Amino acid sequence: MRKSVFILLLILITIQFHIPSTAHAEQEMPVMKVHFINVGQGDSILIETPLDRTILIDGGPPEAGDALVNYIKERRINEIDLMIATHPDVDHIGGLVKVLDEIDVGGVLDIGKLHPTKTFAAYMNRIRDLQIPLTIAEKDTPIEIDPMISLDIWNAAQSLTSPNASSLVLKLNYEETDMLFMGDVGKKEEKEIQKKHDVDAELIKIGHHGSNTSTGMSFLEAVDPEIAILTYSKDNNYGHPVPRVIEHLYEINALIYSTAALDSITVETDGETLIVNPRMNPIQKFVEEQAV
Repeated sequence: MRKSVFILLLILITIQFHIPSTAHAEQEMPVMKVHFINVGQGDSILIETPLDRTILIDGGPPEAGDALVNYIKERRINEIDLMIATHPDVDHIGGLVKVLDEIDVGGVLDIGKLHPTKTFAAYMNRIRDLQIPLTIAEKDTPIEIDPMISLDIWNAAQSLTSPNASSLVLKLNYEETDMLFMGDVGKKEEKEIQKKHDVDAELIKIGHHGSNTSTGMSFLEAVDPEIAILTYSKDNNYGHPVPRVIEHLYEINALIYSTAALDSITVETDGETLIVNPRMNPIQKFVEEQAV
């Protein structure tokens, strides 16, 4: 399903016109905010649901912890209702340790896969010491946190699979808007998900930072997103994102936003219209790069 998407860029100061549907004209729907936080080479997504519940998906690497906590506190969020760790790689759980230290967390959802790193040990020790309820994610189960949204687990840990292949894949729905968060899964997992689910979504967080292991063309065509979010560091050593992924996104006419180019990115929706608001003014970014 293709819908009109209102893109709010800081380079444009315009009046937004929106003709609401009949249902929305009768009753204004509350706004859901989804923040794709710039944590460098890593992932971190903060969701503020329509009924003001808070979900934090991943926390980037350890060095992003302070910035992540500041980002959350700047929005006057004093508690994370649910913390989700998609998988135990350091670029996804490292910053969560600082969040656990500084912000109240109501519960943690984890894939239940052990990982032999100091970062993973610190993360698990904080959860244990703070006596935070820990739930192991199960594939094809809903996360019940706000009756106005649905949040479903489409991929979870399997035996004898790598952390990336075990990464949680989440489908978020609010009214007529669907968002797909791909974690770090690869093309094999994408194919399995595509066979089992309706993957159509207005927004996709591209898997594994735009790595060559993820984002097959068949899967992208099935998702048919209006908006694609890429989370990576400009100076990463992995070549993320690879040219193939960018080319595929251009081929399906998706609007591409990256945390490397635009800093943190906030997407707001009333369930029908989407507004994308990058933290960094693209013109300012260009000027700064030219000055270096």
